[in-house]
Amino acid sequence: MVAEKKEALAGWGNYPVVESLVSHPRDKKDWKEIISTGPLIPRGLGRSYGDQAINSGQHVAVSTRMNHFLAWNEQEGILTCEAGASLEEIITTFAPRGWLPMICPGTKFVTIGGAIANDIHGKAHHVDGSFINCVISFTILLADGRIVTASREENADLFIANFGGLGLLGVILTATIRLRKIETTYFRQQSIKVNNLEEMLEALEKNQHYNYSVAWVDTLAKGKKLGSGVLTVGDAAVFKDLPASLQKDPLKVHTISKLTVPFFMPGFVLNNVTVRVLNRLIAFVQNSPKEFVHYEKFFFPLDMINNWNRGYGKRGFIQYQFVIPEKGGEQVLREIMEMIAASGCTPFLNVFKKMGEGQGILSFPFAGYTLAIDFPVTKGLKDFTRRLDQKVLEAGGRLYLGKDSMMEKEMFQKMYPQYAEWLAIKQKYDPQNTFTSDIAKRLGLGV
Repeated sequence: MVAEKKEALAGWGNYPVVESLVSHPRDKKDWKEIISTGPLIPRGLGRSYGDQAINSGQHVAVSTRMNHFLAWNEQEGILTCEAGASLEEIITTFAPRGWLPMICPGTKFVTIGGAIANDIHGKAHHVDGSFINCVISFTILLADGRIVTASREENADLFIANFGGLGLLGVILTATIRLRKIETTYFRQQSIKVNNLEEMLEALEKNQHYNYSVAWVDTLAKGKKLGSGVLTVGDAAVFKDLPASLQKDPLKVHTISKLTVPFFMPGFVLNNVTVRVLNRLIAFVQNSPKEFVHYEKFFFPLDMINNWNRGYGKRGFIQYQFVIPEKGGEQVLREIMEMIAASGCTPFLNVFKKMGEGQGILSFPFAGYTLAIDFPVTKGLKDFTRRLDQKVLEAGGRLYLGKDSMMEKEMFQKMYPQYAEWLAIKQKYDPQNTFTSDIAKRLGLGV
């Protein structure tokens, strides 16, 4: 029997916290046994922010012990690995050989299974798209015990529905993915200070030839400063461009960080006064970078602080991320930023970028503007996010399911009218709702 125990479990936002039955399967046999015990959800490293990988009173199976590399094609840069392998493990192993993952989100502590379930994206979405673009195929354990291969050619409906499918169609066991060939693990970047939203959008348009772009926005700014912040753009650095000091170790790999937040911070620490001070500090750091920066700082700046999520206190936080169409987007962004600044809900760590075309059924991205904002959980936050939801919906936008914690079923169905197509695939492969989670119950992602 696979050992399991009751645990208080949450996503990275530490909200909500529920009790689940947690197990750690080591192989296919363990997974098949767990499936027979009742409704479950697979879980990776727990970096989804909300209730995507928790299951109140039911089973959660953590996949991280199935993290082996199975095959590597050096000429093509094609890796086959178990789905519990993380981007961090892939980078550590293959960066010294001149390869990096094609798609990197804001943290490297993401399993391949989680990357598929959330169809992760990064700073280069307008160029590279989301994680689906680097996946060739995967094997998946279905509710009836079969293990099948899914790709663009084989079981294509199952393949496409898993990207953004939140792990609700089966257990992804292995995946075959493409890595990106690199000369160095450094990036050449430029930072552009902008004074308002109009300048921000102009700077994004002017610098769209860069492969990577992301902006920090001061969402407490008002009036003429509304939308002010720093846009950072960049491209992968080639060896000949590096200064001599960096050429000595051009494929340098990150080290294990010793910085940590050792305990949950008191709830009063994050307020409008402290956030304004932190915003000024972030603006200074973002606006004065080195020309060449290591991938660790370029892609994963928060990974340098272990357990940084504890900084929001035991009450937890949400990350509210939406995307809206580019047409009419400036006015909508202005209205949303004004709502946030006046809300009394303290926004922090605000990331803004432009996205390219999306694909998938429940995958989040589409061409337009996306803004991600952290909000500590407070009494009035849910009512405020409902008003934000309505504003995003009216603009033709939607929320990122991989980060959502509060959206209601009716709003979800309006933002993702294609949900019925996904549910038909769910009915085909999991008619008994063997795979479920708290977000599935909240949003009606069951049959």
